[in-house]
Amino acid sequence: MISNFLQLLIYFSVLLVCVKPLGLYMAKVYGDKKPTWLGPFMRVERWCYRLCGIDDKVEMHWKTYATAVLSFSLVSFLSVYAIQRLQGWLPLNPESLTGVSPDSSFNTAVSFVTNTNWQGYGGESTMSYLTQMLALCVQNFVSAGVGMAVLIALIRGFARKNSTTIGNFWIDLTRGTVYILLPLSLVLSIVLVSQGVVQTLSSYQAVTLIEPTSDNTGQPVLTQKIAVGPAASQIAIKQLGTNGGGFFNVNSAHPLENPTPFSNFVQMLSILLIPAALCYTFGELVGDRRQGWTILAAMSVILLPLVVAVCLAEQAGSPAFESLGVDQLASVSQSGGNMEGKETRFGIVNSALWAVVTTAASNGSVNSMHDSFSPLGGLIPMWLMQLGEVVFGGVGSGLYGMLVFALVAVFIAGLMVGRTPEYLGKKIGAFEIKMAAIVILLPCGSVLLGTACAVLSAQGKATVFNPGPHGFSEVLYAFSSASNNNGSAFAGLGANTPFYNGILGIAMLIGRFGVILPVLGIAGSLAAKKAIPVGPGTLPTHTPLFVVLLVTVVIVIGALSFFPALALGPIVEHLMLQSHMLQSNR
Repeated sequence: MISNFLQLLIYFSVLLVCVKPLGLYMAKVYGDKKPTWLGPFMRVERWCYRLCGIDDKVEMHWKTYATAVLSFSLVSFLSVYAIQRLQGWLPLNPESLTGVSPDSSFNTAVSFVTNTNWQGYGGESTMSYLTQMLALCVQNFVSAGVGMAVLIALIRGFARKNSTTIGNFWIDLTRGTVYILLPLSLVLSIVLVSQGVVQTLSSYQAVTLIEPTSDNTGQPVLTQKIAVGPAASQIAIKQLGTNGGGFFNVNSAHPLENPTPFSNFVQMLSILLIPAALCYTFGELVGDRRQGWTILAAMSVILLPLVVAVCLAEQAGSPAFESLGVDQLASVSQSGGNMEGKETRFGIVNSALWAVVTTAASNGSVNSMHDSFSPLGGLIPMWLMQLGEVVFGGVGSGLYGMLVFALVAVFIAGLMVGRTPEYLGKKIGAFEIKMAAIVILLPCGSVLLGTACAVLSAQGKATVFNPGPHGFSEVLYAFSSASNNNGSAFAGLGANTPFYNGILGIAMLIGRFGVILPVLGIAGSLAAKKAIPVGPGTLPTHTPLFVVLLVTVVIVIGALSFFPALALGPIVEHLMLQSHMLQSNR
């Protein structure tokens, strides 16, 4: 237990130490005055503007900003789709992989453009090196940049007064990519390569087996082909950009994608690094750092108990094994607990921590199989996604989602005391609350309606290979992941079918743009308002009381929306396991 506690303590301590310096740096990147040492980056930025014909003196109304986001995303979708379909004729394809099917190409293009990175395919057996680099890896950068740009636009809405503009999308996208994502990815790539993560354009390598075997026809098998490729560069941005799309099929459980405990640690750290630091950036840009620390505290108050809960659930082991007399206690000779689906290199704590971090942060990468978690251990990652990916969440998208919940929290507080709600000096009116309701309800509706359609249709049930509540959990998890732009999967569900590729693709679009557009509307409305001075009746939004209010609003909305569905899946599965254990002990 002491070892488990120390692992968690070291992780969160290092994360918190990084929050202020990185958050302050990002505030300078998006601010008006940049330090002189950023000169080399500024030259690259100006070169990008000249190449694309961008006037960096022009700002946009929120509707123009939204149009730019949609236009850029549409072009990105068409590009990724075309590259997949044509990859059989394109270079950098040493394994001569054919073009991807139309439905899988659609799903994957939507997935990477929306920063979801849901993968219904096996990366090393489906995508060529060119597709991985030019289509998927590029989208890892720019889809993350889009989320950060929308967040900065919302922050400007709070910071500006009587303004009709919220910035320039092309400038915000360029700065986030050039100043933040590219440098951090370069550093992380070098670290990962030093740990053994593969980075090469060589063909897949054939190696001689130490213990020869035979195939299902009885023919001897003497060699094995090992998939390699330019993985480290994609792994770095997949974590930093909270993308999560793996180069290999088993994602970060693959030894060439995550080979050592240290690579595991730095990848987990990278997942929360930018989302956590953006909280400080928010406080810096609105002129009150306490506001940023308050949001970070609210996120942490939700996350930390859930990490501990998953660790305890997995360390407790399986009631089914207990009824058979299997020793699941931790000892010198074994780790104990439920090790099914987990890497012995990382153990239960690092597997549980990754599962919670990746689903809290809209990342979706995995170093263990969530389908093999205990019912309660699997419930928590699923519920974290269903909260709306606001507990840290994706880069940019998590914080603007949490700020929407903050608006709802001050609105509820205003109703309780009979005052017009205010947040950061801006009155919160009917328009902002309507947009906030859309942001919260659209993904919820997408999850529940999508799950209902899947379990009621023959096509949806055809590839659910586990019966009963666990099979239902797999479908519910898939739609929770897609609708909230996470991308992780419960496994056990055959999702690479025309039905699931299509319906999950639609869910991803709803979860991304059904949230971005109302958020930009809120940004434009707030920017146009005048600032209200703090009065004796103003609710302080930097106190522990507000943290409690904000956390309560997030949890209550999540509980009310999804408890009935969760009761049909992981909760009833847990009760069935406990019942089976009791009957076996009689």
